[in-house]
Amino acid sequence: MAARKHSAQAASAAALIWAALICLAGSGCQPAAERPPAPREQSASPEQPASDTASVHFTAAGDISMGGGARAVLDVIASLQPDLNIALGDLSYQAGVEQAFCDMVTRKLGKDFPYELITGNHESDGHDGDIGTFAECLPNRLPGLQGAYGIQWYVDVPQEQPLVRFILISPGIKFPGGQPLDYSPGSDRWVWTESAIDGARAADIPWTVVGMHTLCFSMGHYGCQPGEQLTNMLVSRNVDLVLTGHEHVYQRTRQLGLNAGCPVLVPGEARDDCVADADNSLAQGQGTVFVTVGVGGAGHHDVQADDPEAGLFAVWSGKNRDRALGTLDVMVTDSRLDARFVPAAGFTFTDAFAIER
Repeated sequence: MAARKHSAQAASAAALIWAALICLAGSGCQPAAERPPAPREQSASPEQPASDTASVHFTAAGDISMGGGARAVLDVIASLQPDLNIALGDLSYQAGVEQAFCDMVTRKLGKDFPYELITGNHESDGHDGDIGTFAECLPNRLPGLQGAYGIQWYVDVPQEQPLVRFILISPGIKFPGGQPLDYSPGSDRWVWTESAIDGARAADIPWTVVGMHTLCFSMGHYGCQPGEQLTNMLVSRNVDLVLTGHEHVYQRTRQLGLNAGCPVLVPGEARDDCVADADNSLAQGQGTVFVTVGVGGAGHHDVQADDPEAGLFAVWSGKNRDRALGTLDVMVTDSRLDARFVPAAGFTFTDAFAIER
């Protein structure tokens, strides 16, 4: 049934992809909202002062598939009861089963839950599913979204008095026609991304989170697919948190920053001058933390402790070390961002860090 549905939807899905690509240059393409995420009221704790009760709670993971591991991670997300989830690309890993993937998600999380999408390389060009079809059966549920949902978009959460701006982009992966989108300096998508970051600061939104499927720094086997210049632009703008998938590992960098001793981050190098803070208690404005959460259900990749970029990383987990599936669980308030890795049943690896304003 799923294969027949995919075949019937092929034309509309392709049209959706190309319409989305065309509208990236503008500020339109704003999907209708169905359920705004309400700020959660939290009891006072050492991590969250009593006067700081408004919060946004979100989870994020990519590289999902449709097996038991994916369902176990969805169970974790359901148990955490976040306001929204960011799916960091590579969804079903199969063509023609988009509806079945969406059904798996909605059975676990509910049909109105904001399971927000950014494309991975497996569905960006349609060879293992089609991002347009996924976006039809798992549509945007957040009000005020700007851009092309599933490909390049941003949204402020909550819509009124926002605490966080989510900016989702798609550099370094191929789209229909075999070409990647242009995120080179000065391009329309570079300017769009830069403006979305700067706009969050200008609006005094406390936190800025960028998500994309590809990654620049890794202790696995991928290189810097988003590009060195785009990566350095994110750090130069002091994006608080960059979330990625693609590499089937969990890995978190130290807080990386640019300064006189580190005017630019160079892929394949780990310079001490580029590490703004090496512990788990960080201060906002000193740099950017990159977290790869490519453990949403698919298989694992090895991590290499002797990787030339290892000095940039605080923690890592892979096939050959502390293997785990799970999700990043993040709570933001006006004054703090608290993040932790929550493993699925049967795994024990964990991680936690915090950024204070």
